[in-house]
Amino acid sequence: MNNNYIAGQWIEGASINRNINPSDTDDLVGVYARADAAQATLAVEAAAEAQPQWARMTAEQRSDALDRIGTEILARKDELGELLSREEGKTLPEGIGEATRAGRVFKFFAGEALRLSGERLPSIRPGVETDVRREPEGVVAIITPWNFPIAIPAWKIAPALAYGNAVVFKPADLVPGSGWALAEIIARAGALPPGVFNLVMGPGSQVGDVFAKHQKVKALTFTGSSSTGRSVGIECMTRGAKVQLEMGGKNPLVVLNDADLSQAVEVAVQGAFFSTGQRCTASSRFIVQEGIHDKFVAAVKERLASLKVDHALHKGTDIGPVVSAAQLKQDLEYIEIAKREGGHVAFGGELVQRATNGFYLTPALITETHNQMRINQEEVFGPVASVVRVKDYEEALHVANETEFGLSSGICTTSLKYASDFKQRSTAGMVMVNVPTAGVDYHAPFGGRKGSSYGAREQGAYAREFYTSIKTTYTQA
Repeated sequence: MNNNYIAGQWIEGASINRNINPSDTDDLVGVYARADAAQATLAVEAAAEAQPQWARMTAEQRSDALDRIGTEILARKDELGELLSREEGKTLPEGIGEATRAGRVFKFFAGEALRLSGERLPSIRPGVETDVRREPEGVVAIITPWNFPIAIPAWKIAPALAYGNAVVFKPADLVPGSGWALAEIIARAGALPPGVFNLVMGPGSQVGDVFAKHQKVKALTFTGSSSTGRSVGIECMTRGAKVQLEMGGKNPLVVLNDADLSQAVEVAVQGAFFSTGQRCTASSRFIVQEGIHDKFVAAVKERLASLKVDHALHKGTDIGPVVSAAQLKQDLEYIEIAKREGGHVAFGGELVQRATNGFYLTPALITETHNQMRINQEEVFGPVASVVRVKDYEEALHVANETEFGLSSGICTTSLKYASDFKQRSTAGMVMVNVPTAGVDYHAPFGGRKGSSYGAREQGAYAREFYTSIKTTYTQA
C-alpha cells in the first residue's frame, strides 16, 4: 500500500485506489491510499504549524534541499518515466522526458531560492528608509491534473518550497503513482521539517474541497478543468485566499499559404497528437489558408498514417492509449458531434485492438468545419484535431482569436510580417512561430488569457509573483 504523507508520517487512507494501466487494463500499477476530509484537514494543520520554521531556515538550506530532490529525480528518470508511462499512457520516451523535466525544475528553483531579491526605494521623507521585500505566503495547496503527473507537480511544489512556504499536495486521483513517487523523494530529502510537505491523495470532492475552504490555506494553485477551476476560484476568493488557475485551451495553429509545408505538417502533428493529444497546449484547431489547404490536409493524413498507436512502453510506439475509459468515451462523443454538425472525418478516430486490452484510438483529423461548431469551441482533450479553411491572414487571425480560451497559439509562415503581427495580435498567453503549440521551457513563464488562466504566471522567475507576498517597510534612521 502506498500511503499518504502527513506531518512527516506515512498514514493509511480512509479508502484505497487501484491504479490501472491504460495500455493494459489487466495490469495493476499499484494500490494507493485515498484520504478523506479529516485527513486533508490534518495535513493543512500540520503544514500551518511547520511553515514558520521552514521560512526561518536560510535560503541556502532550502536551495540544498531542492537540489538534492532534483538530483535524485534525474538519477531515477528512467524508472520514474516508466512508471509515468505505465499509469498515464505517454510513450516511454515522453515519460522519461517528463521525469527529466521535473528534475530540472527542482534544480532551477534551487537556484531561485538564492536569487530572491528585494528593493530599496528613496523615501519622500528625510531620514526614512523604505524597503520592499518578498515573504512566503504560508500554506500553499497544490492540486494537479492527470496529464502531466510529475512535471506539473514539480513546477508547483518546487517554487512553493523554494520561497519558504509549506505544501499540501493532491495529485490527480486517476494517476496517483507519479505524485506518490515524487512525494517519497521529497520526504527523504533530509532538510524539510515534518509537516512542511504533505501528500494527500484522494478525490477532489473531499480533499480539494478542504484545501479550497480551509482558512489556513493562504494560496491555492490548480490545474484542471474549467468547471472545477471556477468553483475552486470562487471558494478561495470568497475567503480572500490567493488563487492561481490553469484551465485548458482550444489552441489554434494558423497555416498560411507561404508556410514550409513539411515543417507545418510536423508542427501540426507534434502539437496536436503526440502525448495522445492530452495536453492543455495541444493544437486542436488547424486554421489553414485556402491556397495550401488541400496539400496540407493530404500531407497530414499521410503523416498520421505513418504513426504507430500501441502500448506506451513498447519500442516504436508514437502514440499511446487514451488515459481512461471515461476520457475515451468523451473523445468518441466529440467525433460524433463533429460529424452531426457537418464535419468530415478525413482520417482516424477509430478504436483499435492491440496485444493488450487498452484504450486505443487512432488520431482523428476532422475537415470541413467552421469555427462555430462545438468541435472548435469546446476542449476535447484527446487525439482529435479539426481543420478550418480561411481565405486570408486577417480571417485566420480572427478565427484563431474567436474562442473563450487563450492559452497557446501558433502560426506557420515564412513571412516576417505575418509572424510579427501574429505575435502582437494573438490573444493567447503564449504564441509560437513555426514550432508546436505544445512544448514550453521550464525557465520561461507559462500561462494564458481569457478562460484559460487566472492569476500569476507559472514557472521561471515569474513564479515568485504567486508564491510570495510583498511587504513594504519604513524605518526612521
